Amino acid sequence: MSLRDNPLGELKVPLTWTAGIVFLVVLIVSVGILLGDRREAFDTDEYGNPRTLSDRVMAPVGDALSTPGRLTGEGVEGIRGYFFAVSENRRLKAELENMRQWRDVAVALRDTNERYRAILGLKTDPPIPMAAARIVVDSRGPFAHSRLANVGREAGVKPGNPVMSENGLVGRVVGVTEGVSRVLVLTDVASRTPVMIDRTNARAILTGDGGPNPRLDYLRGQNAVRAGDKVLTSGDGGVFPRGLPVGVVVKGLDGRWRVVLAADKAPVDYVRILLFEDFTQVANRAALDQMNPPSPTPGASTLPPPVPEPVVQPPAAATPRPKAAAAVPGPPAATPAPKAAVPRATPPAKAAPPRPSEPAP
Repeated sequence: MSLRDNPLGELKVPLTWTAGIVFLVVLIVSVGILLGDRREAFDTDEYGNPRTLSDRVMAPVGDALSTPGRLTGEGVEGIRGYFFAVSENRRLKAELENMRQWRDVAVALRDTNERYRAILGLKTDPPIPMAAARIVVDSRGPFAHSRLANVGREAGVKPGNPVMSENGLVGRVVGVTEGVSRVLVLTDVASRTPVMIDRTNARAILTGDGGPNPRLDYLRGQNAVRAGDKVLTSGDGGVFPRGLPVGVVVKGLDGRWRVVLAADKAPVDYVRILLFEDFTQVANRAALDQMNPPSPTPGASTLPPPVPEPVVQPPAAATPRPKAAAAVPGPPAATPAPKAAVPRATPPAKAAPPRPSEPAP
């Protein structure tokens, strides 16, 4: 029987009924979904078990369905990383080179900062005013060693002022002008510095000979020095303050005692010039004048207090007397003739008194 011969083929369902049936089905499904999502409002035993069972069933199914997509994404990322590895490597190398430059700059700034701190922290006892400077020219020859600092007379620098780095004594100022000072270093052949051995307090003269290690001359005392002793300025002669670090004693190849300078530990770029003239500069004269002499010891003999010397007034200037009237010139007075010398008679010599006669034997 063909479809056209079917007795139900002429049956037509009204459109309104069809729409109503679809609406009813959708409504039932919606209510079921709402009831499944709001499980906390109902009894767990009635609505929780079906939901749990469905979750158990859907979990492996969802994982299996998502696996192809996940694997595809990972494969795409791997292929992309493989093809773009060269460009990424170049970018990382450029960043590394840039970071190395900044690292070098940071290390240089840290070194400069540490040297600034060391220079600014340089102190003497007693305190001496200082002027900070930077070495701008280093003049070296076979015998002459000198340097130029970028401060001069405007900062109060004078010839003879000691010059120190953050490590020790460098030399002394030998010439000053506006904005520039010439520093004679300790290794110059014209340099002579009074020093002492810190361990034995022995005195010596540090003499430069053009080499890197000046020698110790005129060393006094027996066994006054040994290798490793620290050398300081002695302050003798008032040229340098006492106690400035100079270096360490070593035995030279020529058999003489020499000094490895402490200033050679680092490049001498930044220095401080001590505005030191003599020891009267560091003495507080006002405080010394105000100090009272100590009281005498009881029972000890004391000297009488000094008697102030009398003040002698200078003599008053004598009043000049009026001059007498000039006498009228007359004839010259006659000069008396000199008397003739009268010879004196010589008295006769007296006879000696006779001796008493001696008795005969």
